[in-house]
Amino acid sequence: MLKDYFLMALDNLRHRGIRSWLTIIGVIIGIAAVVSLISLGQGLQDAVTGQFSTLSGDNLIIQSSSSASYLGPPGTGAVRKLNEHDIDVINSVSGVELIIPRLLRTVKLEYNDISKFRYIASLPENQEQINYIYKTMDLQVSEGRLLKAGDKRKIIIGANFIGKDTFGKPVKLSSSLKIQNESFEVVGIIAKTSSLEINNAALIMEDDLLRILEIEDEYDLILVKVTNKDRTEEVAQLIEKAMRRDRNEKEGEEDFSVQTPIKALESISLILNLINLVVTGIALISLLIGGIGIANTMYTSVLERKRDIGVMKAVGSTNFEILKIFVVESGMIGLVGGIVGAIIGLAFAFLVSFIANSYFGQELLKVSISFPLLFAAIGFSFIIGLISGLAPARQASTLKPVEALRA
Repeated sequence: MLKDYFLMALDNLRHRGIRSWLTIIGVIIGIAAVVSLISLGQGLQDAVTGQFSTLSGDNLIIQSSSSASYLGPPGTGAVRKLNEHDIDVINSVSGVELIIPRLLRTVKLEYNDISKFRYIASLPENQEQINYIYKTMDLQVSEGRLLKAGDKRKIIIGANFIGKDTFGKPVKLSSSLKIQNESFEVVGIIAKTSSLEINNAALIMEDDLLRILEIEDEYDLILVKVTNKDRTEEVAQLIEKAMRRDRNEKEGEEDFSVQTPIKALESISLILNLINLVVTGIALISLLIGGIGIANTMYTSVLERKRDIGVMKAVGSTNFEILKIFVVESGMIGLVGGIVGAIIGLAFAFLVSFIANSYFGQELLKVSISFPLLFAAIGFSFIIGLISGLAPARQASTLKPVEALRA
């Protein structure tokens, strides 16, 4: 019997053609928005998480206040640069195992008579510290070798440097890159990873960078490894306290920051979750509007089919049977809209992912397909359709046969 109701509902939708599809569009937009935004939102969260994959839970990042975000390069207008004295202060804190100061600067790179301004990072002259950076960042080369202590005028570059788009022709092993008009030999090409930071990285030895930029006793960030990752937050607070005391600064007025990767990742995850919540709320408003459209269409359908309702009642149909016919029909509108909307939403998500990955030149933004989400979205649209059709269906079921036949 229920099968007959569904077949009748499909037949009625087909006969009303354009009007049915105009009603379904409201549901399609809402479901497509929910599916595409949540699928992309999860993919975006995975992409951002991937950018932090090189950071270990037992690491701290100390930076000047103008370069307080690890996601971006240090600025040039810091109130006070980090220096050797700060390293001594940090080293006096209990729980600190290893301290690695680093430079990250914008320099002019020249190759094939084309100049580009790019960020370049330094590697310390100590092999133990170099090895720790390689291990922490999981750096591996696809060609050549990594830098080692004692290297002079050598450079390793990220995978994004070797494309033709950067310098007109690919950069290869043994190529000569000019940095601030000084030649450096490319000895290694870093294997491509999910991290934009690594793929765009260029690394040279600290002494070389200090020389070509004429820098003395100045660092952009200090990487600190703690002895126990369970004490990371505690050690971070101790370093903040020690540096505030040394600089004679009040809490909240520091010109430096001590960051833990886990805390930064949690903050970004919270922001992304809030964005997902907002866009889902906007999409649900669209679904509400679609529900109103379904109710309006069903009311119109009741008026148009009063005579049919009268005939069905005259031959013995009960109020409940009439109610079921119209409720199932409104539910079918929601169901069809949900299925089409889910398909369009996924297609849109894959399109955005393709455009983003083509722009960045790597598979950075992936679409996360959640089948529970798809079924829940389709089921929700079906329920919206059922609820929206209840009032018109009740109106149809309470019509008196004589009045309906007179219509």
